[in-house]
Amino acid sequence: MILITGATGTIGRELVRHLAAEGVPVRALTRDPARLADRPGVQVVPGDFADPGSLARAADGVSAVFLLSTGPGLPAHDEAMVRAAVGAGVRRLVKLSTMVTDEPALRLAAWHRPGEAAVRESGLDWTVLRPSTFASNALQWAGPIRAGRPVANLSGTGTQGFVDPVDVAAVAAAALTGGGHGGRTYTLTGPDLLTVPDQAAVLAGVLGRPVRTEDVPPERAREYLLGGGTPPEWVDLILEGSGYVAAGGVAVLTDDVATVLGRPPRSFREWAERHRSAFG
Repeated sequence: MILITGATGTIGRELVRHLAAEGVPVRALTRDPARLADRPGVQVVPGDFADPGSLARAADGVSAVFLLSTGPGLPAHDEAMVRAAVGAGVRRLVKLSTMVTDEPALRLAAWHRPGEAAVRESGLDWTVLRPSTFASNALQWAGPIRAGRPVANLSGTGTQGFVDPVDVAAVAAAALTGGGHGGRTYTLTGPDLLTVPDQAAVLAGVLGRPVRTEDVPPERAREYLLGGGTPPEWVDLILEGSGYVAAGGVAVLTDDVATVLGRPPRSFREWAERHRSAFG
């Protein structure tokens, strides 16, 4: 039995689907079990990172835990789940982190570093996954693209190795179920370094119509995000990250997806072709 935390998110949901399709017993932890109803082969359990008892119950009888959380409370969430896993006799931990964890100036890195340390110091078999930006983040452009409006570009000419969530989930599944991944940290990227205008060009080719971009300066972006109800701490995180990308901080490609899966990572174009309908 493998416990998946963050089971309703982008990677968690894909990982649950992947493992269940392979016939691996899966227990999905969520605060809202109704969001994962009617999943054959999946045991859905209620739980909350702030409730140690619920974590202990969720970890009871499982052999491995996929650790996924987000937000400012992430360090406490990770540490609480690691304690529950150790107490329940779990043998293996796989944590989803970020490729910028070693950058001391970024708050996203500060959110993930304590959890990475807790996993490595747990005494259990562990693997850390550090993905680049998800290709699926482009879904936030669906509304503007359907309406014929330009896509906002907050990162200038900065490039990223956008990774398909399907590949991240496949690597996580391999680390959870297979051997040879203990004590490893994998940095997961796609095969290409792309700017936002590059992504727009790919989408235009897939959709058969123009997709424009518009450079948005940080202060204008801040005003827009705050006006839309984005919490200030998240606005700071978004703008900080965009500036880091613009400065070339994540212009990195690795072979780690291919090393684990034995095939090349999926491209942004492949992701866009699978999700064409989302853009109208």
